[in-house]
Amino acid sequence: MKRFMKTLCAVAMAGMTMFSAHAEEKSITMGTLSWDDLTPITAVTKKVLEDAGYSVKVTTFAEWGIAFAALSKGDVQLLASQVNYVSQDHWDKNKARLEKLSPVSHGLYQAFAVPKYVPIDSIEQLNANADKLGNKLIGIEPGSGLMREAAAAVKAYGLKPKLVEGSTAAMSAAVKSATDRKEWVVATVWEPSEFMKKYDLKFLKDPKGVFSPAQSYYWLANKGFAAKNPVARELIAGIYLPLDDINDINSAMADGKKLDEVMKGWYASNGDLMKRWSNIKKD
Repeated sequence: MKRFMKTLCAVAMAGMTMFSAHAEEKSITMGTLSWDDLTPITAVTKKVLEDAGYSVKVTTFAEWGIAFAALSKGDVQLLASQVNYVSQDHWDKNKARLEKLSPVSHGLYQAFAVPKYVPIDSIEQLNANADKLGNKLIGIEPGSGLMREAAAAVKAYGLKPKLVEGSTAAMSAAVKSATDRKEWVVATVWEPSEFMKKYDLKFLKDPKGVFSPAQSYYWLANKGFAAKNPVARELIAGIYLPLDDINDINSAMADGKKLDEVMKGWYASNGDLMKRWSNIKKD
C-alpha cells in the first residue's frame, strides 16, 4: 500500500510539474493581413494578451490562402477572419485542422454605395439615374470578391451603367473628386474601411439580396489551442471591437496618423475596458 501511495504521489507530482510548465508558456503567434478591418482587431487583441503577461508575435500574410495554410500547419496559432462568404472557401478547406474560438466583431459588408446627398436609396433606382452617374459604376481590383458580387448585381438588376474595373486607390480618388463637387457617383465600397466616414457614404438597398449579408469576424486557432491555452482562450473570448471603433481607427490613420499613435489614443480612451479584458486570474 505504501509503495502504491508513493507511486501515486510521484505521478501526481509529475502531472503538477507538467501543468506548471504548460501554465508558464506565455508565447503566442498571431497571423493577420494588412487590411483596414483586421489591423485594429489584431492590435487590440495583441495588447490585451501582452497586458496579461503574454509575449505575442504577429506575422502578416499577403492573402487568405497563405494565412489559412499557415494556421492549419501551426506556423501561427491565431488568425482573425470571417468564415462565411469572404473566406468561406479557405475555412471549408482547412476547418478539420482548425477551431473557432469566439466572435471579435460584426458588420463586415460590401456593396454599392453613394454619397448621402444623392437622393436614391436602392440599386433598383440606378437605371433611372444612369446619366447623372456618368453611366459608370466605379469598381476596384478585378477578381476581388466585391467585384464578383458587383458583376452579379449588374446582371441581376439589368443595370445600364457600366461596371468599371480599377483599383482601390482609383476608386477613392473618383469618389473624392465627386464628393468635393457634390456630384453623383456610385462605387463598390466595404465597411469597415476609411471610405464610409471619410466621404459620408451610404449603402444602396439590395432587395434581391445579391450582395452577401453582414458578416462576423472570429478568432480562429489551430486545433487544440483552446485546450492547451485555456487562459489565453478566455482572454480572447472577452474581446469585442465594435465596427464604429474600427472605422474611427481607420479614419484617423487615413488622416495621416501612424497605427501606434492611433492605438495609443484608443487604449487611453478605453483604459477601463482594457483592464477588464486583461483582468483574468492566471494560474
